[in-house]
Amino acid sequence: MAGSVYKIVELVGTSDKSWEDAAQGALMMAGESLKDLRIAEITKLDMTMVDGKVTSYRARLNVSFKIKQ
Repeated sequence: MAGSVYKIVELVGTSDKSWEDAAQGALMMAGESLKDLRIAEITKLDMTMVDGKVTSYRARLNVSFKIKQ
């Protein structure tokens, strides 16, 4: 009997509010086309700045979902 198989994809979400909003937005959008999302691992956080002020937050995530047999 075979175990489960998972696919891992990398996502980048952006937000003008926070890293949490950026990550959540990426997962919500991915959930519209990827089914059975299992684990999300934040691998990198960064932000963009203009004139010394933060203009957006970015969260990079590795997300896994189960491959159906």
